[in-house]
Amino acid sequence: MSNHNLKTLSQVLNILVQRGITKEICMNDQKQMILGEDEKTYQPSDLCIIKSYRFEGDSNPDDNAVLYLLEDKEGQLSTILDTYGGESNHTGEEFDNFIREIPVQEKPEWDFD
Repeated sequence: MSNHNLKTLSQVLNILVQRGITKEICMNDQKQMILGEDEKTYQPSDLCIIKSYRFEGDSNPDDNAVLYLLEDKEGQLSTILDTYGGESNHTGEEFDNFIREIPVQEKPEWDFD
């Protein structure tokens, strides 16, 4: 995906919501990755990254983020947002290790260029 055509994070999130993807996976205080309001607890092997959207802040290099689009074994789609740099929303290596262990199988239908 070329970065010069990349949409903003809010634009991509809006497109995903329009396509029915409204759930987010977040790490809780027990270092578990949870879908939505405690609906499911995931292990990396339960998920597949089908698209990664990278965003770089124009004004501040610390304003960087990756939005991962994921599909679970039941076919449910969700997102994980990873902001990094000075304003990281995740601390510790548990989150990074979890992301690294998720298999990746990019699907071109999720390109929004």
